[in-house]
Amino acid sequence: MSPNLDYSTGLVSFVVFVYSTVCHEAAHAWAALKLGDRTAYEGGQVSLDPTPHIRREPFGMVVVPILSFLLGGGLIGWASAPYDPAWAQRHPRRSAWMALAGPAANLALVLAAALLIRLGQEWSVFTAPDFADRTHVTDAVAGPVWAFAALVLSVVYSLNLLLCVFNLIPLPPFDGSAVAMLLMSENTASKYQAFLAQGTLRFFGLFVAWKALGVIFPAIFFPSLSLLYPGTHYR
Repeated sequence: MSPNLDYSTGLVSFVVFVYSTVCHEAAHAWAALKLGDRTAYEGGQVSLDPTPHIRREPFGMVVVPILSFLLGGGLIGWASAPYDPAWAQRHPRRSAWMALAGPAANLALVLAAALLIRLGQEWSVFTAPDFADRTHVTDAVAGPVWAFAALVLSVVYSLNLLLCVFNLIPLPPFDGSAVAMLLMSENTASKYQAFLAQGTLRFFGLFVAWKALGVIFPAIFFPSLSLLYPGTHYR
């Protein structure tokens, strides 16, 4: 166990992770329902209540994130929404839209956090940080309440940007692997979907994504802060 853990930041990160993941999976479930698959809806996952989501993935949403933080200070986890494979095979392009709904929900949370940070600047309660990382996207001008708000918004912004980028990697088992199906005929997309379902390909995708994320995310995270704070440069 690391002796230098910041437990307050860890708790905030864990809570934000849970609710960000719930939004991601609920978006998948809602999109599937609208597109003709009631599987996740009948499992109670068209909901922002974390209970059905945690019940489905208790290790990925609770146990592993807590252990990963305690053992190394990072936060690793996962969740999932059920769907009908037969429906996805019959309607591969609909399943692609369902897949993209999750990252879209995370992007919406990034934009919401960015808007609140900008409003905080206008109200002179937030300011651009001297240095930026995943817990310092913005800093409070003064006061513990605003300092806590700055921490929460920083984590919401960075964690949801990470979830969006990670899930849009165009390799299975990530949501981004479905994007190509939107450009294919139904027949070709169905064959492509069957190809993506191979277990070895999914393990390969996880391995490549794990190695590549350390390069991809900073290349998006720091330039995004230049949009949030025009005229600044972070690295």
